Amino acid sequence: MKNFHLLFMMLLGSLLYAQDTLLITKAMVLEQVESQNLKIQISKQQQRSARGQYRQTNALLLPSISVSHTGIATTNPLMAFGARLNQQIVTAADFNPTLLNDPDQIEDYATRIEVKQPLFNLDGISKRKAAKAQWEAATLSSDRTREYMVLEVEQAYMQLQLAYKAVEVLEKARETAEENLKQARNQYQQGILQKSDVLAVEVRVVEITNQLQSAVSNIENASNYVSVLMNDNSFPILKPTKDLSVSGTEDMTNQVSESRKDIQAMAAASRAYKEQYQADKMNFLPRLNAFGIYEMHDDQVFRGAANGYLIGAELKWDILEGTKRFGKTQESKANYDKSRLELAEYIANSQVELKKARRMLQDAKSSLELTTLALEQSREALRIRTNRFKQGLEKTSDLLAAEAQYAQKELEYYTTIFQHNYTWAYVQFLSRG
Repeated sequence: MKNFHLLFMMLLGSLLYAQDTLLITKAMVLEQVESQNLKIQISKQQQRSARGQYRQTNALLLPSISVSHTGIATTNPLMAFGARLNQQIVTAADFNPTLLNDPDQIEDYATRIEVKQPLFNLDGISKRKAAKAQWEAATLSSDRTREYMVLEVEQAYMQLQLAYKAVEVLEKARETAEENLKQARNQYQQGILQKSDVLAVEVRVVEITNQLQSAVSNIENASNYVSVLMNDNSFPILKPTKDLSVSGTEDMTNQVSESRKDIQAMAAASRAYKEQYQADKMNFLPRLNAFGIYEMHDDQVFRGAANGYLIGAELKWDILEGTKRFGKTQESKANYDKSRLELAEYIANSQVELKKARRMLQDAKSSLELTTLALEQSREALRIRTNRFKQGLEKTSDLLAAEAQYAQKELEYYTTIFQHNYTWAYVQFLSRG
């Protein structure tokens, strides 16, 4: 049995110290998560994508400018005569019907600068507003993702604290069981106990040892999850600098705040659908655009001895495109109405979830009071039975039951603290973020 305990302690040490144990505070984890967490990074990229889409709508206000250089060689009568006109080299001899009908090959190199400026485009303005609302929704969603990751850090850090508390409780239980085993062996040698009683205590020591081994594995599991949140691929064994204790006792509102980032994000998305609907309705109106073209022509590359310009404006009105625009307007109207209904449903569900979480918090507070009382009672019961066992006045089975009950109540006590603290953090997350 001694060799077994020695082997277990070596295994325990190898699990805990095979990697360097790193002390961490919650603030350290939050800072690392803020800068390195993959979900936060993904949400930031989605925000940048929405911002890029919004910036694309600058084309509705700013001019578009293009420059091109084209070279051709032709004997086409119309093209050849047009090229000579553009190069400003037409003479009276060029009107000879023979030359007009069968011209020699001519080369033309044209540099073209074209400018387009939107002047009146109401549907485009509404689309720009829709893109801006989508950008705002993406920004708010990114903020909500960060708030959610703060909640995840709270949970993961407390799970790590609970894992270390479980190891601490089971180590004390193992020490107590080994002390009882030593006492049982002495009483067996004195003829006070039977061999079956000693074996029962030995079985209890093995049970606690198995539980302790699982608890040590839970420390590594909890450490790995915190590392995932921090995007740390080294996966060290982490140890919190602060023990698990009751926190978050102040009361909070019973109403969901409409300033919550996810609710604001859905409201912004609904505004985007509204602006898209307006854009589809405005699509029935005409568009007015100005344009200007400046060209340079020559029979040599990049020279441009002849030049000319063209400026103008275009008023375009698509009267009918079958039933496409009517159908698209109906679709965007339905999407807008759907977004408003989804927002109302989401707020209602959030309110229900908050009320449920507050009831869970109240239950956790009551459970914390009961488990605290049960822990004190089981501690006193174990103390009494241990003293009576040392005097040979207590059955081994009763002592083992009291010892197991005390360890169980101590684990339940810390588990209840975890549930209370997390539920409080969840209520805070649901109420205001």
